[in-house]
Amino acid sequence: MTLSRLLSRAVIVNKSGTRSAFTAGRPDYNNPNWARVGLAFGTSAFLWGLLFKQHSTDVHEYKVSNGLE
Repeated sequence: MTLSRLLSRAVIVNKSGTRSAFTAGRPDYNNPNWARVGLAFGTSAFLWGLLFKQHSTDVHEYKVSNGLE
């Protein structure tokens, strides 16, 4: 038996014997998981809020350090 034949057999056995945890179930687009959707949007809104707050703080600090305010 040649080396390529042994390797191809090993690949076939490995692919058929395992199942990925990430593709175990199909997503149901007709019935979304609203808790996950809310968590995703809530996290995004929270991070944007922190970004704007930090930006305002940085602008204020810049103006104070340069004597503009």
